[in-house]
Amino acid sequence: MQEISFAMKLLEGKKIAEKILEEVKKEAAGKRLKLVVVLVGEDPASRVFVKEKEKACKKVSIGFELLTYSESVSQEELQGKIEEIAKKEDVSGIVVQLPLPKSFSTQEILDLIPFKKDPDLLSFEGFNNFASGKIGILPPVVGAVAEILKEYGFSASGKNVVLVGEGRLVGKPLKVWLEREGADVFLAKEGEKNIPEKVDFLISGAGKPGLIGKSEDYNIDRETIVIDAGSSLQGRGLVGDIDFKSVSKKAGFVTPVPGGVGPLTVAVLLGNLVELNK
Repeated sequence: MQEISFAMKLLEGKKIAEKILEEVKKEAAGKRLKLVVVLVGEDPASRVFVKEKEKACKKVSIGFELLTYSESVSQEELQGKIEEIAKKEDVSGIVVQLPLPKSFSTQEILDLIPFKKDPDLLSFEGFNNFASGKIGILPPVVGAVAEILKEYGFSASGKNVVLVGEGRLVGKPLKVWLEREGADVFLAKEGEKNIPEKVDFLISGAGKPGLIGKSEDYNIDRETIVIDAGSSLQGRGLVGDIDFKSVSKKAGFVTPVPGGVGPLTVAVLLGNLVELNK
């Protein structure tokens, strides 16, 4: 059990995710939807995340298929497989589990997913439709953060938001959305400090266990809302970017790992799948 400071409030995502999944199950009823997840390599954390997607699909009666490939598969072979899957009429959505091994051109692979089958919104078309505000769905991590803010009555408008990490899954889409919401966004990249004196929100997706609270402080105080969207496998369980024990003594609000952003991300992904297939 995580030790919690008396001054800090835990922002739990699991219960919010359960409510979303209940709605997804209602909307998916009778539609015969199917999610295909493509996994390349043996990354243990990726296997944990895939398992969570499979469990959620089962809960809402959405079909699930996992296709696994060794790291020795070539770029051309993998692209051919994605194109083949995309043409199948019984496939409603395709997720390529990231990260892919470094030998692959990741964006080229993601761009083979048709927009209507891209619940992650990671293809060029999917991301651009989101960034331009043409669609009513959000990338899963963005949707998860939006749900947490809505549930607990927070607004990012006019607030200082520090984003730790600028990857395609967390930092990049969150920057687009937060600026659209009226926030002042500061990117804290590796080797580059860009931290305002007052930090209203700190959102991390670096995937570096214990980064925040042990080695970096980021001007966290009792009014700071800390959202941990960085999950890594350590030992037998998932850990976040924040050193929970340290940060919980400084921040006003913190999301836990596990049980915070993670379950919500999966729920939003399946919500997107339903919306794209309406």
